[in-house]
Amino acid sequence: MQDNFLANSAELTHLDDHSQAQMVDVSAKMPTIREAVAVAKVRMLPETFAAIQAGNAPKGDVLATARLAGIMAAKQTATLIPLCHPLPLQKITVEITPVPQLPGYQIQSTVKTKAETGVEMEALTAVSVAALTLYDMAKALEKSIQIESIQLVSKTGGKSGDYSSPG
Repeated sequence: MQDNFLANSAELTHLDDHSQAQMVDVSAKMPTIREAVAVAKVRMLPETFAAIQAGNAPKGDVLATARLAGIMAAKQTATLIPLCHPLPLQKITVEITPVPQLPGYQIQSTVKTKAETGVEMEALTAVSVAALTLYDMAKALEKSIQIESIQLVSKTGGKSGDYSSPG
């Protein structure tokens, strides 16, 4: 299997001629408008959900802090993910919506840029860090909070075209 992998490595854009990881050269690409949307779900006990909704968490405003952390994280994606390009981000939103039937929250991020490469990783990083921050802010109430279903919902722009997740 390793031989087959190396034989096909010329087709893999993140590997150099010696099969070493490399950052893709996007300098010849024209900047285009690109947008990505990602979501995550955070599940918790009904009592924890009620406390957060009532603003009774020991560390303060859980949702505002998580939202801000997600925005900040999107801007730091290139320092967190080794082969990501630093991008000029023109729009970052993080919305945290209560979902009583979970119980918990859905976190959605939309990231937009005009650049040579896409912003999928920035949107995914935003929801991931927002979810982790929500956990951190509420862990005094409950240690068993679950972060789940982190996924790319859609992306527009770029050579690979538009994408929308099924369902």
